[in-house]
Amino acid sequence: MGTEAKLEVRNDQVEDIDCPKGIAEWISEQLGGEVLEVTRLERWRPQWKVTYSVDGATGAVLFRGNRPIAGKDDLRFEMEVMQALEANGIRVPHIHGWVDSPKAFVMDWVDTDDRAPGMLHTAIENPSTMSDERWQAMLNYMQHLSDVHDVPVSEFTHIRQLSKPPSTADDIALRATERMFQMGTRAGNIDPPLEFLQFWLRRNVPKHRTEASFIAGDAGQFMSAGTDVLALLDFEIATIGDTHWDLACFRGRHPYENMGDIPALYRQYAEVSGKEVDLRVVGYHTVNFLQLSGIAAKFFMMPEAAGGNWIEGVLEYASISRRAFEAIAELQGIKLDYDLHLPEPTIQPWEDSGFRKLIIDIERLQTSPAFEPWERDLLGAIPKFLLNHARYRNWFESETIADISALTGRTLPDLAAADAAAMELIQAADAEHDDEWVRAMHRRLLRFSMIVAGTDPDSENPLFHRLDPILD
Repeated sequence: MGTEAKLEVRNDQVEDIDCPKGIAEWISEQLGGEVLEVTRLERWRPQWKVTYSVDGATGAVLFRGNRPIAGKDDLRFEMEVMQALEANGIRVPHIHGWVDSPKAFVMDWVDTDDRAPGMLHTAIENPSTMSDERWQAMLNYMQHLSDVHDVPVSEFTHIRQLSKPPSTADDIALRATERMFQMGTRAGNIDPPLEFLQFWLRRNVPKHRTEASFIAGDAGQFMSAGTDVLALLDFEIATIGDTHWDLACFRGRHPYENMGDIPALYRQYAEVSGKEVDLRVVGYHTVNFLQLSGIAAKFFMMPEAAGGNWIEGVLEYASISRRAFEAIAELQGIKLDYDLHLPEPTIQPWEDSGFRKLIIDIERLQTSPAFEPWERDLLGAIPKFLLNHARYRNWFESETIADISALTGRTLPDLAAADAAAMELIQAADAEHDDEWVRAMHRRLLRFSMIVAGTDPDSENPLFHRLDPILD
């Protein structure tokens, strides 16, 4: 009865009310075991570590649930990708199979050194560090990444989503981002910065990159013990594309997850793979990867999304999208303006009082196995952001309207009109005015980051960390 009760209270992130029963039944039927403990992990998607016993011996597996923005077949896609990788000798956790309640697939639990959840809200409070052993493991991982890229594309074509590999340079470069952009457009999540990034990507495809390979999509994620790479993971956005996309992921993830010396990793990859790394192409795919991630962040904010993390979406949108413009600025030699300052806050009495009340009361909420301390912290971060937004919204809107008015040559009455005018001009523009657009959109996102943080740009805060340059 004690175990059943513990399982029951951890069911708040999934649709199926039989989640506890489903986990226990799967462990019994597939592994012949009895569930001892279920722990939901601090991630942006529902995942559970399940400890069980069989004839007195203890084991553990991971139930990996669906992403907040997943399509109906995306979770099974991830499972099938990992099965194909395992069949080709790639070091991924062994996949035990599918379970319907909760909707998840089950893999071996890998005991590993502490690994950050990979979320910005945790990195801000506890910045990620890089030990000497983890750095050596990072260097060792580059061989594993090269091995992933060497798995023939034909090994994945039985998976429906990968059955028709791209063949042209445009399709190789853009397939993943175009799909996410179209999803964002249908959801009404595309704003002028995201619109500009997509049109820039279309205009700057590296036409000489015509070799399609299997890529992890969100590379750099693996478990280690000491210097040993134990298992590669997180293939939910794997696709067929350009290997340089995966190399760009290291820049995109750093410093939220400390990736160490990025150029040194690229040199290591070139050495173990025998393939030259084109840093300008890596720069292009940095924009590509960050654009996809920035659009995805807005989906995390959907209140109905199972396992969604609203405040993480805000943080990632602000930082990730801004860094995409920093990647363009490096490629095109554009000087950006970081000398911005918050004005005196404008106090909105009702919002100020109400949000401060929410902050105080949320901090007093009792936690339990059903409502972990980290969940309370995430909930409390929402009114903190909204309080800042109420205080600085007028400043943000007036500055953004002024920037867009200057670009369009029109007097625009409000932010909605300014955004509509910006979207229209971006769709019609060519590269001639890139410098002005990049600077204006970067200022917009930097101001938004300042509202999120409630401070002027601060190099010590990972939210403001500038993209590390890779070009000489």
